[in-house]
Amino acid sequence: MAGPEGHGGSRMRKLLIWLPLLLFLGFFGLFASGLLRPDDRIITSKLVGKPLPPFVLPAAASDRPPLANSELASGKPRLLNIFASWCVPCAAEAPQLMALKQAGVEIDAIAIRDARPDVDAFLKRYGNPYARIGLDARSEVQIALGSSGVPESFVIDGKGRIAYQHVGDIREDDVPMILDRLRRAQ
Repeated sequence: MAGPEGHGGSRMRKLLIWLPLLLFLGFFGLFASGLLRPDDRIITSKLVGKPLPPFVLPAAASDRPPLANSELASGKPRLLNIFASWCVPCAAEAPQLMALKQAGVEIDAIAIRDARPDVDAFLKRYGNPYARIGLDARSEVQIALGSSGVPESFVIDGKGRIAYQHVGDIREDDVPMILDRLRRAQ
């Protein structure tokens, strides 16, 4: 004869048998919702609208001058590209940067965790759209900009303020939007 404790123990065993399945279904539902939700590639930086952090970087390439934040407040909007010679997506975005340069965009760059011979070889292989290239050997300026990877680009207005942050490589279909952002940063 089963007493009240016998029925409670039986219910508890049944619950414990179903618990792994319920947990699995919960995790599966969470995972599926993440897959079905569209990827949001727009990141709103807290630095947009604010001046560039102060920096002075040595030259990263043999044939380009160094870079300082004061040079980016030239009165004309510019594109600041963060790249590295060892970065595969940086090589993939090189044709788009050349197209932007051919469209009249002034582009400066910061090479992170790199060496001058490697930067020179990268530019020789993929083209050099940059007016100035600074070397950020320890990613200090990159971190101060709120950048977390390479490549990443910033539209800088004529007063040296960040007008837009583009995370990831600039793709062919991004070029019109970048040109528009530069025009609006006048």
